[in-house]
Amino acid sequence: MRYSWLQKGLIVRTTFLAAAVCVVAACAGSGLAASAASGTVTGSTAATTATRSTAATTAATKYPAAAWGQFNGDAARAGVVPGIATAGKLSKAWSAKLDGQVHAQPLVVGSMVIAATENDSIYALDKKTGKVIWRTHLGTPIPQKALSGCGDIFPLGITGTPIYDQGDGLIYAEAEVTGYHHELVGVSVTTGAVKIRRDVDVVSKENEPEFYQQRPALAIDKGRVYISFGGLAGDCGPHVGTIVGVPLSGKGALVSWHTPTIRDGAIWGTGGPVRGPKGDLWLATGEGAVTAPGSPYDGANSVNMLTPTLKRVSFFAPTTWLEDNVHDWDLGSTQPALAAGGATLIVGKADIGYLLSTTKLGGVGGQLAQAYVCDAEGAASVNGARVYEPCQQGGMAAVTVSAKQKSIKVVWRGPNGATGSPAIGGGAVWVTGFTTTSGTLYELNPGTGAVRYQIAIGTGLPHFSSLSLAGHTAYLDTLTGVTAINGA
Repeated sequence: MRYSWLQKGLIVRTTFLAAAVCVVAACAGSGLAASAASGTVTGSTAATTATRSTAATTAATKYPAAAWGQFNGDAARAGVVPGIATAGKLSKAWSAKLDGQVHAQPLVVGSMVIAATENDSIYALDKKTGKVIWRTHLGTPIPQKALSGCGDIFPLGITGTPIYDQGDGLIYAEAEVTGYHHELVGVSVTTGAVKIRRDVDVVSKENEPEFYQQRPALAIDKGRVYISFGGLAGDCGPHVGTIVGVPLSGKGALVSWHTPTIRDGAIWGTGGPVRGPKGDLWLATGEGAVTAPGSPYDGANSVNMLTPTLKRVSFFAPTTWLEDNVHDWDLGSTQPALAAGGATLIVGKADIGYLLSTTKLGGVGGQLAQAYVCDAEGAASVNGARVYEPCQQGGMAAVTVSAKQKSIKVVWRGPNGATGSPAIGGGAVWVTGFTTTSGTLYELNPGTGAVRYQIAIGTGLPHFSSLSLAGHTAYLDTLTGVTAINGA
């Protein structure tokens, strides 16, 4: 996984054995390789994950409802908030300085904004004032000196967006702590108390946890929370893209899948797994290790449809997968966008958008259509047949897709430099433009992309900047904490 500001060029790969996944608490440090074609189950006891109990359903009434309880507001990662007040002129409501950078999208639960920092802390903030209600510190993050020149986030703590489950009142997050441990934690939304803690390290002789980063948002499906892993910026060290599913209780069997390549194939798009119409999970991967002309397809640079037990049932890869490997043009720099009419759009770093069938991905070269869109990195939003892509040059793109007509059409581009991950609500499209020292929030006309209003944030925003919408307010992750903007 590399980012657009790094030079794209030929990378000479060395090969390593495939990654293994282990829950340390369950298997005492021994790994079990995940199958490329089917999910692997590890652990001492088979857990029941298909349904939630009546008690858990009843418990949902005990805990606050979420206006924005996971990345982009729902399991499909649509990024759309229907029914909120019409957007208008923008003003800053508050800005909360926290104990570290915030790369995760803020959540809005009840009267609180939930934020996770790279200092391994989770905060509950009053959504009207930004005042701290509670803070839970989970451990010591990985310092820059321990990363040996790898990565681009320092220190490295909680990066992927957490997820809230109203059924048990827990906020699930993945924290990286000193010793290179990747830990799933479940924190009470009402008190901040830690209720679940479990290691989910990717471990083997060839694939050490220090070379893995957990950037994608967490997902919940069929009684499990899913955590996806890629590598550090710069593709340092041996790693293979991996997704792990853990029962919401934190106990019992773990399921896992890894990209069927000898190295890389990172799962790093910030949107995380997308839940499909039948409860399946969709995810995209980055480039693989194979670069020699004439090589057989190596399983990377793909869109994958997985069952809740992480058995792969369908996939897509472009015929240019080898060239994409060579140039580090990750297909998985965004998540698959499931649009209306059975259409799915995936746009990666190679500037090409691929239109796929939502029912059958078609394998290598199985697209319905392809067209130039942009170098998209971050997370797309979807409203009907319109997909909003986070383009890294020339501003975000509004793209209309049709599976029936096998068409992809870019209908407008946003402001130059507005490269954040968009959201939709209040009759407007919202997107950020940013640097490490400053940021701007834009309110755009959804029909034309014209700027209606804009406001300076006053602080730097992270790469892959995103925002949450609730009520009449937008909540932004920043390099110092969280900022709330009224008028959204």
